[in-house]
Amino acid sequence: MHIIEAGGARIPAIGLGTWELRGRTCARIVEQALRLGYRHIDTAQMYDNEREVGEGLRASGVPRDDVFVTTKVWPTHFAPNDLIRSLKESLVKLRMTDVDLVLLHWPSTRVPLNETLEGLAHAKQTGLTRHIGISNFNVTLMREAVSLSAEPLVCNQVEYHPYLDQAKVLDACNSLGLVTVAYSPIAKGRVKDDRTLARIASLHRKTAAQVCLRWLVQQNVAAIPRTSKLERLQENLAVFDFALSDDEMTTISAMGSSKGRLLAGGADWD
Repeated sequence: MHIIEAGGARIPAIGLGTWELRGRTCARIVEQALRLGYRHIDTAQMYDNEREVGEGLRASGVPRDDVFVTTKVWPTHFAPNDLIRSLKESLVKLRMTDVDLVLLHWPSTRVPLNETLEGLAHAKQTGLTRHIGISNFNVTLMREAVSLSAEPLVCNQVEYHPYLDQAKVLDACNSLGLVTVAYSPIAKGRVKDDRTLARIASLHRKTAAQVCLRWLVQQNVAAIPRTSKLERLQENLAVFDFALSDDEMTTISAMGSSKGRLLAGGADWD
């Protein structure tokens, strides 16, 4: 498994996103993913599936310390004491003593960022998480967060796929020493009908989704595709046995625009 490093964190380049996975389905998919070789699982308080993610990990038989587990704090818990309390609740649900990474799920205008970051740093300093980071932060907020944080931030998790130009965010992450983690990396399945991606995929005897994930990995971006299908789990992991040419990388990157965003939300996007 390809590893991307930042701030002491070692993040497996392909992980399993669990947004919208619930109940026994979630636990089963997490268990199967880990048995197939995944070592990076992404959840969040807002997903309401931390309990099932923990169940899936334990059922897999894979040692806890071999898996990079991320969760995210929802903005209603951004006051420092609330952040710590809610994170402890997350750990109870996961049945873990700590997670590998805790992210601020979205920027908030209700609690000053410096106060939230104090709480986040405290979570790391007291051993509730090994690393900390942010999600859905634009370039300005990202720079502010890095300058305010008493502990190193290791990533910014954002929507990123061939239809969305994220060059500004990617450049800022690289200059600040953060990993970019891509959610919706295959554009919620839309890539399967794309002729350009299909043409490139056929040259490599791969699928359009695999080409997307490979395009991200070659940019040193980690990707967390979500699926509830076993065959897709295997497919999404099989992206380390081929490489895209410089021309292919350029062609795919040229597909992106600022209008390609799939997830509307309360951020002032770059």
